[in-house]
Amino acid sequence: MTAKPRRSRLRNILGGSAGNLVEWFDWYVYAAFTIYFARSFFPSADPTAELLQAAAVFAVGFVMRPVGAWVMGIYADRKGRKAGLTLSVSLMCTGSILIAIAPTHAQAGLLAPTILVVARMIQGLSLGGEYGSSATYLSEMAGKQRRGFWSSFQYVTIIGGQLSALAFLLFLQLILTQPRIGPTHPDEEEQDR
Repeated sequence: MTAKPRRSRLRNILGGSAGNLVEWFDWYVYAAFTIYFARSFFPSADPTAELLQAAAVFAVGFVMRPVGAWVMGIYADRKGRKAGLTLSVSLMCTGSILIAIAPTHAQAGLLAPTILVVARMIQGLSLGGEYGSSATYLSEMAGKQRRGFWSSFQYVTIIGGQLSALAFLLFLQLILTQPRIGPTHPDEEEQDR
């Protein structure tokens, strides 16, 4: 094999892997940040109820994954794996943008959790389509001698997305400050009296 087809194959495999990483990062960000979404989208006097409602929205995404695998599999067969993966990443980004710009319950009432559910449905549809198309694409792009190695990048990027989402959460928790509720220093406590 000449250097040019080898470089093209490597570029396609790395591109498919990067798309898979982005998809799984977006998927796991919701799981990692659920405790924050719960307060914003499902306010109640009971924090457990808030968290359960946010977790139910996570479950909605799982329900959409088999639907996404079926719909996106048909699309990828008709338009090609690369087109299927591009559409899948675009849908995941659309869902993520919807979550990012969604108003809170305090701002929009029931519209806020409705937008969140729609966004997670889009993400579930996307991820269901990504998994099969990505596996097929990576195995098709790899040569016969390295097919197992390059196909393993799908799993590596799944775990990479999960670890990246958790690292992002830890980073934000480290750099963002908590709102100050009361005095933090004994001198401030005396000044408040």
